[in-house]
Amino acid sequence: MKKLIVGQSGGPTSVINGTLAGVYYGAKKQGYDKVYGMVNGIEGLLDERIIDLDDYFKDKNNLELLKRTPSSFLQTCRYKLESIEEHEEIYEKIFKILDKNSIDSFIYIGGNDSMDTIESLSDYALLKHKKQNFIGVPKTIDNDLPITDHCPGFGSACKYIATSIREIIQDNNCYGVTKPTVAIVEIMGRHAGWLTASSALCKDESCAGVDAIFLPEYPFDVKKFVKDIEELLKKKPSIVIAVSEGLKTTDNQYVCELTDSNLLVDSFGHKELTGCANVLCNILKTKLGVKTRPIIFSTLQRSAAHMASKTDLEEAYKCGLKGAELAYKGKSGKMVIMTRISDKPYKIKYDVFNDIHKIANVEKKIPLEWIDMKNNYVKQELIDYMRPLIQGEVKPIIKNGLPAHITLKK
Repeated sequence: MKKLIVGQSGGPTSVINGTLAGVYYGAKKQGYDKVYGMVNGIEGLLDERIIDLDDYFKDKNNLELLKRTPSSFLQTCRYKLESIEEHEEIYEKIFKILDKNSIDSFIYIGGNDSMDTIESLSDYALLKHKKQNFIGVPKTIDNDLPITDHCPGFGSACKYIATSIREIIQDNNCYGVTKPTVAIVEIMGRHAGWLTASSALCKDESCAGVDAIFLPEYPFDVKKFVKDIEELLKKKPSIVIAVSEGLKTTDNQYVCELTDSNLLVDSFGHKELTGCANVLCNILKTKLGVKTRPIIFSTLQRSAAHMASKTDLEEAYKCGLKGAELAYKGKSGKMVIMTRISDKPYKIKYDVFNDIHKIANVEKKIPLEWIDMKNNYVKQELIDYMRPLIQGEVKPIIKNGLPAHITLKK
C-alpha cells in the first residue's frame, strides 16, 4: 500500500484548503491507498496527531466545502526544526513515526519557513538513506517565495484589500470639507510589500484610489512622510494611505517600535509586528493637528474566503494536484512552482523547481523598478502583474444565511 501524509504550516490563507483538496484528490487519482493529515503540522506529527482524510473527503460535497473554508483545516504551527547536528533525535523520532505508519510521501503546504522544514527533512532522508520523499507546495499571502511567479493565497488577499480600501475611501469621503480626515490602513508585510501594493488595484473610473502607498522595500523617512501628507491635505480633505506593517525608518527601526520596542518574537525569530498605523496616526495628530483613523486589517486579509479570487482558488487546487503527482513519482526536496506564460491572455503552467535550498528562507521582494518612490506609489508594471490574480468570484455554500465551513471532528 502506498501512503501519503500532508500538513499545513505557517499563517493560513483563504485558499490554503483548496491546495489541501488538490493534494487529497490528486493523491487518490495517482494511486495512493491512504492519505493522512498531520494536525498542527510537523509539531502535531511529533505528537502523532494523525487523521485519515478519507473520513472527511470520500464525500465529494465535503471536498467542495473544504475549498470554500478559510484558514487551515488541518490547523497549523510555527515549529522550527533545529539543525541535524544539534537535534538528530528529533529527526529520528519523525522518521520513526513515518515508518510506524508506513508513510511513503510527505507534502507540506506553506511558505518560507515550511520550505525550510522540507529542506531539512529531505536532506536528512538523503543522508540516512530513508525511503520517504518530501515535496513543498507554496502558500503565502505575502507572495515572498522566490522562483514561483506568485503564491496561492496572494490573489485572494489582494482582492480583499483592494475591495476593502475602496469601501474605506467611500466612507472617508462622506464628510467632505467639514471634517478633514487621514485614514491609515495597515497591511501585512514584514519585509516585502506585495500586499500593501495591491491597494493600488482599487483605482478605476469609479474610485480615485489611495493617495499614497508606503512599502518596506525602501527606508521610511518620518519627516518626509509628515511633509507629504501636509501637501496632500492642501489639495483634498479626505486622505487614505496604505502602509506595510514592516516599515522601517532610515536608522533601521520598525515604525511600530517608535513607541514600544518590546515586540514578541516567534520560534523563527520574527518579531510580531503590529501598530504601525497607530504610531503614524499619532505622529500626524501631533505634527499637523488633523483627525486620523488607524485601520488594521490583521487576519481579515487572509481569512476572507467570501472575497476569494476564483483564479487564486483554482491555482491553489492545481498546485495541490501537482504536488501529489510529484510525490507519487518519488521526487524529493522540490517545490511546486507557477510560471507565467503570458499576461494577455493570462496563462500559467505548473512546474517543479528542483532545488529547495534556493527557496527555503529566501524572501522575494518587489523589484525596485516597479516602485514609484518619489510619488509614494507603485508603477503600472506591478499593477499589471497583480490584476489577473484577483479575477473571478467564488460562490460560498450558504447555510442559515452565512457561509458554511468544514472543521475537524472533536
